Amino acid sequence: MTHILLVRHGQTAWNRVERFRGHSDVPLNSTGLSQAHAAARRIVSSWHVDAVYTSPLKRAMETAQAVAQRCGLTPQPCDGIIDINYGEWQGLTGEEVGQTYPELYALWLTAPHRVHIPAGETIARVRRRATQAVRDLVAQHPDGTIVLISHQVVCKILVLAMMGLSTARFWHIQQETAAINVFEYVNGGYITHTVNDTCHLREGSL
Repeated sequence: MTHILLVRHGQTAWNRVERFRGHSDVPLNSTGLSQAHAAARRIVSSWHVDAVYTSPLKRAMETAQAVAQRCGLTPQPCDGIIDINYGEWQGLTGEEVGQTYPELYALWLTAPHRVHIPAGETIARVRRRATQAVRDLVAQHPDGTIVLISHQVVCKILVLAMMGLSTARFWHIQQETAAINVFEYVNGGYITHTVNDTCHLREGSL
């Protein structure tokens, strides 16, 4: 039995204006750093963590460092849970993408599982690599608790995968910055405990 704490990284400047971030190495802003430490306090108060794995991008790594430090661990990069490659959309706002790729962007907003972003990834490919990464990490910690620090798209896709839902339900899952999702892997399947928990970010907790 493995407990999996799937955590979205804290806020960045690009979250506030909703730019397509992808592989752009954007750091946390001051709010994001506070959120990372709040998530760390919540995690260490509730679980004994055996390992912390993170997307190698700075915003995830900074969140992971806050968590790992409180757990007395060192965060370990995991390429499988890096953010989606947004290709030609990277760094643009939704409005800018809509102006350049009106039909494709409209499809992204309604059926993202049917979109192949120019020079980027499909969410189906993200699902394959991210779920494989989780399977590999679970195999390494068959009786432990692991923390995975990742990104909005990856977290949404992993939540769908672990709940047995299609990527067509992408817009039906919410993932706030520094949200914690809790799953248990047992007998070859996943049990859902918590999705998009942000109680630790309430006023007075940061």
